[in-house]
Amino acid sequence: MGGTAPKNKSKRKDFISWFEIPALNFNQSINFYNQIFDIEMETNLDKNYAMAFFPVNKGIGGSIVAGPGSTPGESGPLIYLNAGKDLNLVLGKVEKAGGRIVMPKTLINDEDGYFAIFIDPEGNKLALYSSQ
Repeated sequence: MGGTAPKNKSKRKDFISWFEIPALNFNQSINFYNQIFDIEMETNLDKNYAMAFFPVNKGIGGSIVAGPGSTPGESGPLIYLNAGKDLNLVLGKVEKAGGRIVMPKTLINDEDGYFAIFIDPEGNKLALYSSQ
């Protein structure tokens, strides 16, 4: 445990390449994330799955997904969403949009910034991160 990585092993820029946030009420979930991030998600529907995509220019993207096996919950991996320069701007919209804050804005340390944890209207536990 701990230590440094072997020097001959390859390193990656990011270890997350894509994320999916499960939803039962697809439209409610889209409205929540559109509202707290001031975005407009593009949707793709087929006979089995519905997906709404977080708009990104480059880098790591993700979606809201509804369909077989997409079950919201508070347990499992915790995804940190980028809240931009000031976490308070996004966190302040969480409850108004139907979510619940379970950990307020918290300092990680002076170099790494802040995080907060919330539950979205579908019951998923997620975090927000920002440098301020």
